[in-house]
Amino acid sequence: MRSSKKNTQVLSDISIIVSNALAEDIGSGDITCAAVIAQDVIMQADIYLKEKNIVVCGLEMIKEVFSQIDQKVKVKFNVAEGAYLTAEKSICTIIGPAISILKGERTALNFLGRLSGIATKTQKISQLIKKYKAIVLDTRKTTPGLRILEKYAVKTGGGANHRFGLFDQILIKDNHIQIMRDVSGYVNLSDMIKQVRKKTAKQVKLEIEVTSLAEFKDAIQGKPDIIMLDNMNIIQMKQAVSLRNKTNKRVLLEASGNVTEKNIAGIAACGVDFISLGSLTHSFRCIDFSLKTK
Repeated sequence: MRSSKKNTQVLSDISIIVSNALAEDIGSGDITCAAVIAQDVIMQADIYLKEKNIVVCGLEMIKEVFSQIDQKVKVKFNVAEGAYLTAEKSICTIIGPAISILKGERTALNFLGRLSGIATKTQKISQLIKKYKAIVLDTRKTTPGLRILEKYAVKTGGGANHRFGLFDQILIKDNHIQIMRDVSGYVNLSDMIKQVRKKTAKQVKLEIEVTSLAEFKDAIQGKPDIIMLDNMNIIQMKQAVSLRNKTNKRVLLEASGNVTEKNIAGIAACGVDFISLGSLTHSFRCIDFSLKTK
């Protein structure tokens, strides 16, 4: 999912996430399988996509699920990660002990359906603005404990990741601004930005949220890396882009708030650099997959 040292961390995170999911589902054991299936029964099954026009995401999770349950279970993938499928199709073929395959069935399908749902939604949104320069971003509105997977699914669908958490980028939002005004006596956003810069490592990007053109004009004087245009209308965003282009072209602009499939093209046409949508990871529809024996 990432490279080198970071990739090792991702694989470790995946292992922990899958382990927790299996423990939640299996608990002390699959009492149904124990009652109806002998230990030596071998089966072959396929995971099928039951829809059309979706982006497949989560194959690594399928592999990890069955690997943790039973090394005798073998998984052969019939499609590539990130593939766009226009028809119902077998995603993979699984061979191994029947009890082990059935133990992992639901957990594997849960991961696959959710991650493919996020990737598919992201791909659809990205296609709506493909003729513009704006990049689709996710947010921190993710399922607790599953952020690394959900942000990966966004990238698989053609989007990009905003900050991963509170530790990797400065984002001065409305509550921060209010506290700095009430407690520290700051009035101007530009002064707040300069003060935060002094306390931040040079390589860390600094972003600030504004809700009006007046705030925008103030903020851009502080030379942040990014200004978030929060819940601005089209006219305001166009004016902000124009002011940015005249004042400081190095400052990137992110549109956020109430972005939908209906209005995203109009937002992108304003000339913003990024458009962030919490809905990518909190309002997606799970894709329907099923496991069928042969």
